[in-house]
Amino acid sequence: MDINNNRQPLDFGRTMRLFRQEKGYTLEKAQQITGVAKSTLSKIENNQISPSFETLQSIAIGLNIYLPQLFERLMDKPKPFARLDITRAPNPDHALAQQISNKKLMPTVLKITNRSVREFTEEVKEKDRGDAFLYVLKGSIVLFSEFYEPIELHKGDSIYYDCSMGQNLLSSGDEDAEVLWVTA
Repeated sequence: MDINNNRQPLDFGRTMRLFRQEKGYTLEKAQQITGVAKSTLSKIENNQISPSFETLQSIAIGLNIYLPQLFERLMDKPKPFARLDITRAPNPDHALAQQISNKKLMPTVLKITNRSVREFTEEVKEKDRGDAFLYVLKGSIVLFSEFYEPIELHKGDSIYYDCSMGQNLLSSGDEDAEVLWVTA
């Protein structure tokens, strides 16, 4: 019984082309890094010729992949799904990862200007969020929370906590503080 009778035959040329394109290489660039002529690479990708073992080695080394990868049936594998969002500096609004919807993490850079508890209007409770990670980027702060004594944190300090409890921050230094606050 042939267990592979429902599978498409290996399309070696297409597999090689996908690896080359995934790296962003043109045929000319691939020629430079593999030492294999551009016309030969094109013929291989179009399944017009079968390459020698030495040519395969040169291609694998040039593309920085393992030789057996050239024989995988790439089309049989699900394409991975990955999200990516880059926030470039300067970013005066401190808005991070704005292009991704339905994020599990909500990163925010906060500027802490309060210097006195009298400036607090109300405790912050993130009922829809579970955990929080706070990292002090600049200055020093005091974290006030519903269930713990106030905690002072300085530049480089971090804290992980349950953000469903009441909380608030104030700057404890002479300058405004900045923190990276990530909620999940």
